[in-house]
Amino acid sequence: MRTSAPLRRKLISVAAVSAALFTAATTVAVAHDAPAQEAAVPTAQTEAAPGTTAERLIVGYKSGAAEAKSNKAAEADAAAKGKEAGEDLDFQRRLGSGAALVDLGENLTKRDVADVVAEYQADPQVAYVVPDRLNKPLATPNDTEYSKQWDLFETTAGMNVPGAWDVTTGSGVTVAVIDTGYVTHSDLGANIVGGYDFISDTAVSNDGNGRDSNPADTGDWTTDGQCSADWTATTSSWHGTHVAGTIAAVTNNSKGVAGIAYGAKVSPLRVLGQCGGYDSDIIDAITWASGGTVSGVPANTNVAKVINMSLGGGGACSSATQSAITAAVNRGTTVVVAAGNENQNASNSSPANCNNVISVAALGRSGAKAYYSNFGSSVDIAAPGGETRTTTANGILSTLNTGTQGPSSETYKYYQGTSMAAPHIAGLAALMKSANPALTPAQIESAIKTNSRALPGTCSGGCGAGLADAAKTVQAVSGSSGGSTGGTTFTSTSALSIPDNGSAVDSPITVSGRSGNAPSALQVGVDITHTYRGDLVIDLVAPDGSTYRLKSASSSDSADNVSATYTVNASSETANGTWKLRVQDTAAQDTGRINSWKLTF
Repeated sequence: MRTSAPLRRKLISVAAVSAALFTAATTVAVAHDAPAQEAAVPTAQTEAAPGTTAERLIVGYKSGAAEAKSNKAAEADAAAKGKEAGEDLDFQRRLGSGAALVDLGENLTKRDVADVVAEYQADPQVAYVVPDRLNKPLATPNDTEYSKQWDLFETTAGMNVPGAWDVTTGSGVTVAVIDTGYVTHSDLGANIVGGYDFISDTAVSNDGNGRDSNPADTGDWTTDGQCSADWTATTSSWHGTHVAGTIAAVTNNSKGVAGIAYGAKVSPLRVLGQCGGYDSDIIDAITWASGGTVSGVPANTNVAKVINMSLGGGGACSSATQSAITAAVNRGTTVVVAAGNENQNASNSSPANCNNVISVAALGRSGAKAYYSNFGSSVDIAAPGGETRTTTANGILSTLNTGTQGPSSETYKYYQGTSMAAPHIAGLAALMKSANPALTPAQIESAIKTNSRALPGTCSGGCGAGLADAAKTVQAVSGSSGGSTGGTTFTSTSALSIPDNGSAVDSPITVSGRSGNAPSALQVGVDITHTYRGDLVIDLVAPDGSTYRLKSASSSDSADNVSATYTVNASSETANGTWKLRVQDTAAQDTGRINSWKLTF
């Protein structure tokens, strides 16, 4: 394979540095490394941050108004406006600009705020009235090559990733990269966890042995005629390392590139070697990555909630491959695949044409379908994949190695292909799962599609729902923009082992800033990896020690893992305090861990 070609490894069968304002239109102080930006003209109806109900207003009076100079007059005016709107308003202080800061009290709805704003807008002595919004810096990284990662932040065809980092960076989630393995790289190593080498044929593995626990990429270089009669020699691609870097390169370390879900971990699973990789090895990797059992392979201690497969071949999705994918999804793992690079209908490419996967087409920097990308009804979503025909800078920059055969020095390089587009979606799925651990694979796919934006360019034949938008999607599933979950969410992403047939373990969440009691429909999202969930007893423990049974043990429940949201009537409990998720394994032979859990009020 030549690195200038679109990258999506062929499967063979036996035949950036700045901080930006969070939707801020008014001028506010930002981090010292943020560039100054021109303030937009404020409009009271549109300036509240997404999902935020204003608690205070900034009121500017015209220069001739008594309220512009007299605090007592401004206080009296606030009281009068509140009386008209049916609310209790309180003048707080005079700003340096001369405007008045007015407190609206607690528990006002957006309709209440609109009524108060309308009272001020109707006053001819009021120059402007705007919400006193809470602004947040978007975690734009300091990585030295971040400015070249147009795919993350450019407004045309970028995926709006920095806006998602204000909510989550992917902590608590493992992504399995089923690919060529991993070659050591200092901008990625801290986010690599244990994987496996699933290549069983030594003619493919190029490492002198069969399956083992070392997923190191020894190189996939080939010689003339090695893979077919007309095969042209290729240098090593280090493909899996490039894919992994897009997903979770170490970020804010003042070097290299930024990963989309840089708080997540990557488990490298090696299935592709010289000339490609067999279906059978890939099927075992899918099974093992998602927590299933593979004969002769130790149990997976880094079960993945997301799988990325930037690989494929021609033909229909085989029953064997489909069975493995369906089982992985049923265990709660989202499967993301590349659509293919043949500029043809993706229905002719597997696993892009399998059911229960998120199939990803590639866009160039202009936002149009990349010339090589597959298309059609099998495609679910589009993401940046790059086009390097005109300039390499239009490709996707990620972690790599300089070795032409075996490993040499670490480096960074631009690649193009649906192989590069897929990990953008895998990274987004990891962000979503971190923000809302109870999400199912179907909900993740649906949210990515629903919150995508129209393609900036054209895609003859269809590129799915549109261009994925990371910020909009993450905000929707986390409830941070008035999305589907609603309320305030408190999350624990600290993994905790569950001993086999042992004592119960408690995972705590401390809730603060709430008033009164918990709701009668408290949502408890639970994400647990376990090899036999029927053994598990799960309780919610309130701050006063009261317990609420979420799940009982059941010998008839032989499935594995728990990914669910439970509803608890906790209206008799004080909301603030330390809540606990208590989990106990009540029978021998099976183990697991609490990955994460959350409370949504």
